[in-house]
Amino acid sequence: MQTVEKALEMYGAPVYVRKEIVHNKHVVAQLAERGAVFVDQETEVPEGEIVVFSAHGVAPSVHRNAEARRLRTIDATCPLVTKVHVEARKFAEQGYTIILIGHAGHEEVEGTMGEAPDSIVLVETVEDVEALDFPEGTPLAFITQTTLSVDETAGIIARLRERFPGIRSPKSDDICYATTNRQIAVKQLARECELVLVIGSKNSSNSNRLVEVAREHGAESHLIDNASQVQEEWLAGVETVGITSGASAPEELVSELVEFFRARGADDISELRTVEEDVRFMLPKEIRTELAARAERAADA
Repeated sequence: MQTVEKALEMYGAPVYVRKEIVHNKHVVAQLAERGAVFVDQETEVPEGEIVVFSAHGVAPSVHRNAEARRLRTIDATCPLVTKVHVEARKFAEQGYTIILIGHAGHEEVEGTMGEAPDSIVLVETVEDVEALDFPEGTPLAFITQTTLSVDETAGIIARLRERFPGIRSPKSDDICYATTNRQIAVKQLARECELVLVIGSKNSSNSNRLVEVAREHGAESHLIDNASQVQEEWLAGVETVGITSGASAPEELVSELVEFFRARGADDISELRTVEEDVRFMLPKEIRTELAARAERAADA
């Protein structure tokens, strides 16, 4: 989000963005109002223009297409997604057949599979693992999408290890720390609330997983874009409501939902905090280089 904002500040509108920069309708609408133009493919961007690649990552073929069109690219891929891409390339170069745990059609999965399309097999469920059939002695490794259900993924990995005892794994978990932390918090939230409302867009994988986790742990749960989507029938007989959000939902949407309930008379409002997050990511190299150059020019003036 900051990458697109900085690009608009530095270069002015339009700044093209391939796909949604993050899977949140509110964020995308705000950036579009400021001059961001969201396109489905890099081939839709006029030659020579600036294009930002979304947090979900892109396949190498996208970079090649952009270069052929002389596009000025800014790569806003999440570093945690880049880590998975690096793992895919490494395992493929070492001759492994790679099992990618993820959701078919998700942009992150498409980008990761593009790193080694001839070496990657996608599985979504334990049933998919049962259907896998490799020649004896095939070297295997697995990687995962970063926004999956922690518990569901653990079950799939356990079955992979049972079926293929020699399978290689990444040195550290691929699932995003923000995804993991939110799911931990929602498990506790669901034990204390009859209803859990998750703020996030329908195409947000990590937001959908929060709804599933809440329901699995005993609470009714719904995914909403904002406070206006709360339905009265959900609140019938409910004494305690839990509020959470997907990783890319702005804090202002959470605050608006809290105020919605405050206006209805809720006066006992508390914050459930399970993990302190202190991870910070740098802006893309292209943005940092341009900012440094501008600062140097300003100092010389």
